[in-house]
Amino acid sequence: MANIKSAKKRILVTETKTARNKAIRSEVKTSIKKVEAAVAAKDKAAAEAAYKDASSVIESACSKGVYHKNNAARKVSRLAKLVNGIA
Repeated sequence: MANIKSAKKRILVTETKTARNKAIRSEVKTSIKKVEAAVAAKDKAAAEAAYKDASSVIESACSKGVYHKNNAARKVSRLAKLVNGIA
């Protein structure tokens, strides 16, 4: 356990940031699953709507520093490829 005041504060701040990042990551995963479910159901309209929502959630997570920009771009690209693959 930390004895120094600044170290104690760092522990609290880290816990807060970890909880925030975890919530954002969870939201991204959920939005990705919604797109994948719509693609699996071959529902083009629902897939496009879910993709639009998911891409904005991913970009938001990227801007908050939760994901690296290349990681976010890769996720969006993979989703776009899935949605465009629906005949």
